[in-house]
Amino acid sequence: MAKTYWVAVYRSIKNPEALAAYAKLAGPAMHAAGGRFLVRGSPAKIYEAGLNQRVVVLEFESVEKAIAAHDSEGYQAALKVLGDGAERDIRIVEAA
Repeated sequence: MAKTYWVAVYRSIKNPEALAAYAKLAGPAMHAAGGRFLVRGSPAKIYEAGLNQRVVVLEFESVEKAIAAHDSEGYQAALKVLGDGAERDIRIVEAA
């Protein structure tokens, strides 16, 4: 099976406190599901039509494990804490 990557781009952060509370729950939930954080932060440089948006990239052993992480009880609890505190685009992508 090919490695799989969870890519999250934050279009806007409306509530930094909610995001911080989400992160305290989401990080452990991702680790428990086998996820490994590769990137967490803002771009160092932007090209083409890029926007200066927070980016998070996690690595999983498979698409199934990434989906299971998203659907896990721990991550769903983190999403409830986040509420509408951020607008994000999340994609799960299998490596070539």
